[in-house]
Amino acid sequence: MPALVNYRGDGDLYSGASLRSGDSGLLLSNSHVEIYCPPRKRSRISGPCVISGNIFEDNRPSVDVLPDECLFEIFRRLPGGRERSSAACVSKRWLTILSSVRSSEFYNKQHVSADEDMEVECDGYLTRCVEGKKATDVRLAAIAVGTSSRGGLGKLSIRGSHSLRKVSNFGMSAIARGCPSLKALSLWNVPSIGDEGLFEIARECHSLEKLDLCQCPSISNKGLAAVAESCPNLTAVNIESCSNIGNEGLQALAKFCPKLQSITIKDCARVGDQGIASLLSSASALTKVKLQSLNITDYSVAVIGHYGKAITNLVLCGLQNVSQKGFWVMGNARGLESLSNLTVSLCRGITDLSIEAVGKGCPNLKHMCVRKCCFVSDNGLVAFAKATSSLECLQLEECNRITQIGILTALSCISSKLKSVSLVKCMGIKDLSMEFPALSPCESLRSLSIRSCPGFGSTSLAMVGKLCPQLHHLDLSGLCGITDTGLLPLLECCEAGLAKVDLSECSNLSDEVVLALARLHGATLELVNLDGCQKITDATLAALAESCPLLNDLDVSRCLVTDVGVAALSCGVQSNLQVLSLSGCSMVSNKSIPALERLGGTLVGLNLQHCNSISNSKVEMLTEKLWRCDILS
Repeated sequence: MPALVNYRGDGDLYSGASLRSGDSGLLLSNSHVEIYCPPRKRSRISGPCVISGNIFEDNRPSVDVLPDECLFEIFRRLPGGRERSSAACVSKRWLTILSSVRSSEFYNKQHVSADEDMEVECDGYLTRCVEGKKATDVRLAAIAVGTSSRGGLGKLSIRGSHSLRKVSNFGMSAIARGCPSLKALSLWNVPSIGDEGLFEIARECHSLEKLDLCQCPSISNKGLAAVAESCPNLTAVNIESCSNIGNEGLQALAKFCPKLQSITIKDCARVGDQGIASLLSSASALTKVKLQSLNITDYSVAVIGHYGKAITNLVLCGLQNVSQKGFWVMGNARGLESLSNLTVSLCRGITDLSIEAVGKGCPNLKHMCVRKCCFVSDNGLVAFAKATSSLECLQLEECNRITQIGILTALSCISSKLKSVSLVKCMGIKDLSMEFPALSPCESLRSLSIRSCPGFGSTSLAMVGKLCPQLHHLDLSGLCGITDTGLLPLLECCEAGLAKVDLSECSNLSDEVVLALARLHGATLELVNLDGCQKITDATLAALAESCPLLNDLDVSRCLVTDVGVAALSCGVQSNLQVLSLSGCSMVSNKSIPALERLGGTLVGLNLQHCNSISNSKVEMLTEKLWRCDILS
């Protein structure tokens, strides 16, 4: 073994990838980056060899004739991570052998320096993410070798895989052997990784805390159960679109993972009531639960209501087999005493009766979100508002049986802690001319968002203004039916002073309402969004410039503003304008460049997209002068 005897240390190392003609370039995870080493040969034997009278040139290094077992013994005696990384650069064979050495099998840990020993013993804190073409077994092997002596790999994400050189169980084995400190593993869309890969993780990575499996059809209950049994520190598990994981895997989590705090199960056809019930009744530490698109029934939801005493965040989505009875039992079981955040989407079982039961059975509920639940009407919303006592945030999206009568009544009778209300695409809302009885104002409400509800008009807005006198944030984006006349009463009723106002796509609003906004709330305004308000002109910019010293975010995209308005804005009282969007303002031209330069002292974001009257050369000049500002053009 002359090559081994003549080895001189670091000075004799090189970054060539291969010592064999058949090898191509390699990838090595050295330090904090992966390094590609192109193929290169280096002859260690230059003299001819005479065998049986034949003279030939032998360019193969003599150490490479050793069998894998001998190289394994040599490599595990290398003194440190730098030497191992250098050796892994030599060829794919050497990298493969090095990646098969477990961290515990390196022979001479006691001989390394104190600093390096401290590094080796450190818990994993490094993070690596490989996606698409970069997700190969060679890269995983390189990561395993390159991170083993530098604090250890703590988090690994694999997303997709190379179409030909697919990441496989071999790569997972390399990670498992070289990275026992692994704490978080995420596998997305990697069908070539199966139970064998998880077996290796379970065998070596006992510190695993987070497991995320998405679109992994080759992983079954056996692989999940192996991880659950060998990794008792698991606190978070996410299983999505894994067709071969079912009840047995969840039962293993319930049995072996007492520290489990967060579980997400989505679109797994084999998961049923048996698995969910076992998990929810056994995992007493669970605080976050998300169940989506599962074939579970009323029984599972009832179990949540009985045993979910520690649950604080609960998401139930697309549970088509859960009826009104299941949600009613969940509320009346009175077991969700810690629940503070509840989201229910696409569940036909949420009706007026069941949502009232939820309000009564969750005494600490602070955030309630109901999406696309078509059987909730005004009666249920008002009953829920009267039953709940701690609610701070209410979100309703595509609940088309709810009208403005239910909304206004709920606002009037809801608890005094309510701070935020959001209505999105509620098509049942239609402006009515009828007189409402006197309603009590909701003094606690600070944020109101009514987006893309085309029937919400001026009459409803005037009523909202009377009910919500303490608003700070107002979002009416997409309400094409509101006019200046309808919005002005609301602005006049806001006593506390509005800070953020979003009126984007309110095409019927004009300068008049913005002038009133600046006059009434200019001292507090920080954000104004008028994107798509086609009747807004330079008068708006002049008013905002004159009356809004705190304004830091302004969007007048696709408005009728010109160079005159931009000039007025640049001479205004606002001293901290950070974001300005003029996208689609075709009447803003090169003449505005000096004004934009004056504004550039504070700007960090400027949108000039589709400003066709501004030349590219002027934009380039502006980009050079405003080097701290991100300019979109």
